[in-house]
Amino acid sequence: MQCWTCVHQASDTSHNPAMPIFLPRLRHFVSPWLLPLWLTLSGLTASAGPLPEEIVNALARAQVPPEALSLLLVNADGQSAPRLSWRADALVNPASVMKLVTTAAALDLLGPAYTWRTPVWVQGRVKDGVLKGNLVIAGQGDPAMTLEKLWLLLRRVQGLGIHKIDGDIVLDRSAFAPLSVNPGDFDGEPMRPYNASPDALLINFKSILMTFVPDPANQVARVQIDPPLWGVQLPGSVPLSSTRPETCGDYRGDLKADFSDPARIRFMGSYPVGCGEKVWPVAYVDPDNFAARTVAGLWYSLGGTLTGSTHDGHAPADSPTFEVVSPTLAEVIHDINKYSNNVMAQQVFLTLARDTTGTSPPVPATFEAAREVLRQWWLQRISPPVTSASANLPPTLPVPLIDNGSGLSRQARISAAGLGRLLQVAYLSPFMPELMASLPVVGLDGTLKHSHAAPASAHLKTGSLRDVLAIAGYVHGNNGHHLCLVAIINHPNASAARPTMDAVMDWAATEANKAIIISAGR
Repeated sequence: MQCWTCVHQASDTSHNPAMPIFLPRLRHFVSPWLLPLWLTLSGLTASAGPLPEEIVNALARAQVPPEALSLLLVNADGQSAPRLSWRADALVNPASVMKLVTTAAALDLLGPAYTWRTPVWVQGRVKDGVLKGNLVIAGQGDPAMTLEKLWLLLRRVQGLGIHKIDGDIVLDRSAFAPLSVNPGDFDGEPMRPYNASPDALLINFKSILMTFVPDPANQVARVQIDPPLWGVQLPGSVPLSSTRPETCGDYRGDLKADFSDPARIRFMGSYPVGCGEKVWPVAYVDPDNFAARTVAGLWYSLGGTLTGSTHDGHAPADSPTFEVVSPTLAEVIHDINKYSNNVMAQQVFLTLARDTTGTSPPVPATFEAAREVLRQWWLQRISPPVTSASANLPPTLPVPLIDNGSGLSRQARISAAGLGRLLQVAYLSPFMPELMASLPVVGLDGTLKHSHAAPASAHLKTGSLRDVLAIAGYVHGNNGHHLCLVAIINHPNASAARPTMDAVMDWAATEANKAIIISAGR
């Protein structure tokens, strides 16, 4: 986790001559479609009336003072002053709403059809099913290299007639620089999958899935663990508990799992029969060796054999034998924003540092370089500096403190006004459909599936941390009118304020249904 000072320095608007960054994909400094928007944004941070009574009452019930809320509601097309601006200029922690900055920038800089390619080299001669040499796999930052995709990669190797590797499996993970990140640094929960750290060869989010299926006839619960990890002892079953057959309770606590030994997973307790089938995702205790154990374990499970070992190394300079292509960026950000996947967001964030700098060959990506890319993009696309030639444009909004690009941070900061302008710029851009479609739909899917606000009234990114609750996105009126909504609470009682956010969403939906469309300049 980066310190506040380090993050602030990396996000500062002063140029760092020691780290030149070039953004060849950026458009011209002032795009024509942005001019009407910038001419009407000067009121984003201005006060625009008191908070609605229903929101004030909801805050009171949650025991959250109004001063802990930042709120902005403004037309998506930028053609009027804000409907409401409340503490919109305050720099606050947005939690996972920060993913909007990362994904919007990625769509703009990389394009929605961008894909990650994982090259594979077969080094040596293949005869009678035996490869006399090494198999090399080079990670390039693919955020979606799931167990299924790795299975297909290895099946493709076998399709080349290879069933025995008389050599090593070499994994090149050098596309990302080594990160000084401990999965437990954030909240002391290193086994939670949301704390997984990025990796150039990220496989299955560095997590295992443990499936428990009761077998009452034999008084056990069958255990299946995926992916298979080479060199790790995995239990095939756990005793079944029938003390309370009608209830489930805390099955994870009842199992008394011990993950402390990377080479052995143990369960010291039992599994309640009343739980039925359950799937428990857990981040592997030794993340640095997860890729090697997974690749080897899956290769053996496919019937392959290996005389050497699976280890880190460097890919050759010649052309690969074949490449595995990821889903498109548009598909990836769907998973990032709908389900708030932290490590996928960080993979995209680091990709910006690797694939937009113009360096050939690309240098290993770092968080520092990614923050510099975001800083330049923000200043050119979201909030250009005011000059004598643009004196009639609104004041520059502060560059957000990005940290790691996912919002899983205590240091990240942005204002509601900054997010509001980002949403407006995105709304008028060619990638608006992809960004909006990636956001959870109120009451229907993603992290807003269980919201009690009016169903389908908005597409909103959510964010929550200890002391933080946030939403940001687009609210839809019945008349086809769209508003940008940003609401962020920073307070120790934030977790109790979910009904407040439902009230904010319902109020915003009512505002969207008012057919008040004011043209720019009126």
